[in-house]
Amino acid sequence: MIKLGLTGGIGSGKSVVASLFEITGIPVYIADTESKRLADTSPVIRKGLTGLFGEDIYRGGALDKKRLASLIFNDKEALRRVNAIIHPEVNRDFLQWASRQQVPVCAIETAILFESGFDKQVDLSVMVYAPFELRIGRVAIRDKASRDEITRRIQNQLPDEIKKERADFIIYNDDEHPLIPQVERLIQSILTKG
Repeated sequence: MIKLGLTGGIGSGKSVVASLFEITGIPVYIADTESKRLADTSPVIRKGLTGLFGEDIYRGGALDKKRLASLIFNDKEALRRVNAIIHPEVNRDFLQWASRQQVPVCAIETAILFESGFDKQVDLSVMVYAPFELRIGRVAIRDKASRDEITRRIQNQLPDEIKKERADFIIYNDDEHPLIPQVERLIQSILTKG
């Protein structure tokens, strides 16, 4: 089975491409959704986070995500330590999930494919690219966020130029190149090589 890593910055449209993958029969593991589930259910993550921040980082059996966000917001070392707890568990969960798939290709969708090291667990990486201003506009509408807030979020992600260099494939979601033909060509290319 071929494992794809699907990435792109905030507002790039990677979730749209993930949906297109699923429509074509490629199951997609959504890392953001699964990491939230695991943060609430994994004893390994719970032990690690309570060891760092105390028992009250969990409330009513669930991770207090707002409190965690406030603790790591301006503390790069705390963020690194939290990621060192969560990423290995998401990685393990993804590999278990992938082993249960009965298809020639599956994918993981994550904004932090390269930053998290998940790229080492996939056979090919796909970056969804969209120009900066288009991303700002999309996120402003979707999240009702200010330009400054969105810009800060973008600056906290690996720059597009680096993602483009590291990706095996690039899908342009720039309102000029139709998405569906690009996804079809990508899948065809992968299936004929694989």
